[in-house]
Amino acid sequence: MEREELSDWLRLTLTPGVGNETARKLLAAFGLPTAIFSQSTNALLQVASPAQAAALRSPPDGLDPLLEATWAWLAEGSDERVGVPRRRVVPLGDALYPVSLLDIHDPPLVLYILGLATAVPAIALAPAAALLAHDELQQYFAASIAVVGSRNPTPQGAQNARQFAKAMGQAGMTVVSGLALGIDGAAHEGALDACTPESGRLATIAVVGTGLDRVYPKSHLDLARRIARNGMLLSEYPIGTPPLEANFPKRNRLIAALSKGTLVVEAALKSGSLITARLAAEQGKDVFAIPGSIHSTMSRGCHALIKQGAKLVESAQDVLEELHWNPGVVTTGRPSAQDEVRESPDEGGTHAGLLAALGFDPVSLDALQARTGIDTARLQAGLMELELNGHVARLPGGLFQRIASA
Repeated sequence: MEREELSDWLRLTLTPGVGNETARKLLAAFGLPTAIFSQSTNALLQVASPAQAAALRSPPDGLDPLLEATWAWLAEGSDERVGVPRRRVVPLGDALYPVSLLDIHDPPLVLYILGLATAVPAIALAPAAALLAHDELQQYFAASIAVVGSRNPTPQGAQNARQFAKAMGQAGMTVVSGLALGIDGAAHEGALDACTPESGRLATIAVVGTGLDRVYPKSHLDLARRIARNGMLLSEYPIGTPPLEANFPKRNRLIAALSKGTLVVEAALKSGSLITARLAAEQGKDVFAIPGSIHSTMSRGCHALIKQGAKLVESAQDVLEELHWNPGVVTTGRPSAQDEVRESPDEGGTHAGLLAALGFDPVSLDALQARTGIDTARLQAGLMELELNGHVARLPGGLFQRIASA
């Protein structure tokens, strides 16, 4: 995109009082933004209100600094070294614009993309190859699954998200999530586990609620860099946009729209993940939910979705079969039946009986002592050993929970 064209698109997005809907009507009536700004007031009034038409007649405040910042951001991604993430501004109508976003009532006028870079040696000779072909990128969008959930999941929930995402990634799907703490981060990690940079495949898409020159939360800076190398970060917000609270629920419509279906791993009854699930259902997409303990607040959102018609799933294979997706072999993303009943030194060692008494629901020390009859000192020592070995997690409120492993 040339600088002048970029300036026109940014001007359209910044024009006061002109939202996405009016902007799309203007584009339909006059063509590209440069043609819109050359129209007379009378012509603009055929599509826009008097206030909007007046605003379109002159550049808005803040256009020049935003143009400079965006142009500089794009320049940083023009480095031809191997593995340098590519940057694109993708306006409505561009061949890279995800076709699935055109089906929602409020598609963004402009998308900002960071990533698409592979790390195969051939790119050193042909830097242009670092950008996925338009058709190839659309195929990845069409083969995506959203994985969302709580920002404060249980250890088991986080592990489930990572295992499901890895299994679906191994089956060739691209995992879409929001880069948030908790389930989102675990889902991105699982997708990256399933796809090496050398594969050249789009492992995961992070739809964020800030400008792409920022990472929120900051603790996910390294994860964002890994996604940029082996996936893609996508935002509808201009460069420099800080993490504003209202932006995060809004971006959920893009997560839902980019995906064939949405999997909710863990969620409270009032959760942004349920917004994503509702939007997916409204878009005619499949919604999946993993059930959990009836005693866990993090399971109530999933249980509510199941009551409303979401598909209960126990493995990644359940999701893939429902989507009729079978391009290759996939692991289950959950423990096998043998793993669930096996009580050997490989799982719990001498504390196998304690693991069995724990079950898979959170449990207090007093309740566990009542179940086992083990004195407090020995029980605490056993739990500590299991925790250090990764079989048990310590939860807030003095609770313990067994962690299933695939």
